[in-house]
Amino acid sequence: QVQLVESGGGLVQTGGSLRLSCAASGNIVSIFTMGWYRQAPGKQRELVATVTSSHSTNYADSVKGRFTISRDNAKNTVYLQMNSLKPEDTAVYYCNTDGTYYSDLMFRRGSSWGRGTQVTVSS
Repeated sequence: QVQLVESGGGLVQTGGSLRLSCAASGNIVSIFTMGWYRQAPGKQRELVATVTSSHSTNYADSVKGRFTISRDNAKNTVYLQMNSLKPEDTAVYYCNTDGTYYSDLMFRRGSSWGRGTQVTVSS
């Protein structure tokens, strides 16, 4: 199994910045894609950004030019630098990984989720 621990959320004013971190641990063999998703009250969870093991990135249109995702493969950690934050960025942000891990004498492929970290942007 893979455990994900997010940190860095909080309360910030419009135009401010926050940096989220997510560290993966467990019987990890390899992590292909790491990403951030968010869910605002009353809305479905949506993709924010993803990054592959070769550092190829993908962003939601709503955050392009303001957010930057990066990862440290040696530390199995993904970051999300959020600049020029807007009230509509307010949500619980979840870390996600897709990769392989070792469990019950087998190599397994799976997706893991963190518990989420709250980001609140005040107007």
